[in-house]
Amino acid sequence: MNSRTPVRAFLASAAVAASLALAGCDGESLSTNAKANKPIPEKLVGEMDQKNMDKASPMLVRLFKQEAELEVWKQDRNGRYALLKTYPICRWSGDLGPKIREGDRQAPEGFYTITPAQMNPQSAYYLSFNMGYPNAFDKALGRTGSQLMVHGDCSSRGCYAMTDEQISEIYSLGRESFFGGQRAFQVQAYPFRMTAQNMAKHRNNPNMPFWKMIKEGNDHFEVTRQEPKVDFCEKRYVFDAQAPVGSNKPLAFNPAGACPVYQIPPEVADAVRDKQREDEVKTAELITRGAPAAKSSAGIDGGMNVVFASKLPNGQTGLSDTNSANFSVASYSAAPGTIPPHVNPPRAPEPQFGESFLGAPPSMAPVAEPRVAATTDSGNSGNFFSSLAKKVGLGGSDTTATATPAPAPKAATKSQPVIRPPMAVAAKPAARDVRTPEPKLAATPNTAAARASVASAQPSAKPTQSAQAEQTLTGAQPALPANSFDSRFSFR
Repeated sequence: MNSRTPVRAFLASAAVAASLALAGCDGESLSTNAKANKPIPEKLVGEMDQKNMDKASPMLVRLFKQEAELEVWKQDRNGRYALLKTYPICRWSGDLGPKIREGDRQAPEGFYTITPAQMNPQSAYYLSFNMGYPNAFDKALGRTGSQLMVHGDCSSRGCYAMTDEQISEIYSLGRESFFGGQRAFQVQAYPFRMTAQNMAKHRNNPNMPFWKMIKEGNDHFEVTRQEPKVDFCEKRYVFDAQAPVGSNKPLAFNPAGACPVYQIPPEVADAVRDKQREDEVKTAELITRGAPAAKSSAGIDGGMNVVFASKLPNGQTGLSDTNSANFSVASYSAAPGTIPPHVNPPRAPEPQFGESFLGAPPSMAPVAEPRVAATTDSGNSGNFFSSLAKKVGLGGSDTTATATPAPAPKAATKSQPVIRPPMAVAAKPAARDVRTPEPKLAATPNTAAARASVASAQPSAKPTQSAQAEQTLTGAQPALPANSFDSRFSFR
């Protein structure tokens, strides 16, 4: 621990000397650096100790749009990841689904790698880290966008926005993990928790093939409690790939090219297969029993956790789920951080006329078995953090089924490597005009009964506390042109 003290002091001095900022969402600007060096709160350190964790141990982040929650996981002293803390998300923008193009206001979904060079102590949104969108998978599909962040200020234009107090804790956890030797931490961003209930609810969403693909990575994490190794080939994700037994040739992945021959460790493949089969059976049962499917709602931009929405005049949660909590309960609890007065909550839902999904469900094909290989991110080079990373060995790098019960997929023999055949690539979703979000469902019956049904489904007014809306945020600065973290930490 003492050997890291000079390094820690040197890093802090370099951060203070940095003069340029990294653009994020709508721009970043200069700020003081003291907030980036705040220690982890003592209470949180105590919780880590109770959970058999060290503050310098590796971390992992998981994001869920529908639930509007961010989870921080830390590796315990047994080498497995365990949940440290769940943070309600103050604001995220866009719709459920991946980011497609620059300006679509979509918060990304998928697996991203965060290196020290992506940490931004000079953010105009208090503190932030760059998610690394687009990753190699996004680029292979021609998706565009830049400077997608997790940051403070509770304001989002394609980012995941927390309160300043929340991002301060999250940033300090990441910083300590880097000081502890972690090369990079993984961010897993999902539309919702990948449960059978949610898969049934969203079975008609055109993004379902993509969601089933990233669910496989979720399943790898949940059965192993280890960070899944991520690779890309044939324009898809591959998780925990290894070279076949007896092969001495390293695996070479091309995001847009054919997959190499690879395998998943048998014990992991067996556990993932069992979980997938169980989830598919539960999903099919829910649909058979008439579980309703989610419908499109026009004019909603993203979501907000109910804890924050309950504090705002006419606050709404938008696309975020309110089933786990309600306004009457949330309004009596303290918000986890300052809500700035400029917060723009999601608009109230505007349900569209359309047929009920309680009728005969569409058919659900079985999900493909786990495919058999590591995320390559575009590297940042040339600055202090990058040079340090190289010196100490740290690196920075940059489906298809709709839902009805069907026989479970045939399981591969237990304890045998799973070798993956080529897989068809799902069609790229059409880009949307962000100025006029288009409804995802068609045809509006013009019957009095339908209109009455929708009228009765309109949300009721929610209790609010306007006093919270008067709280102000300090430290926001004018935007500067986009620059890399490398530039900020270069010595000029």
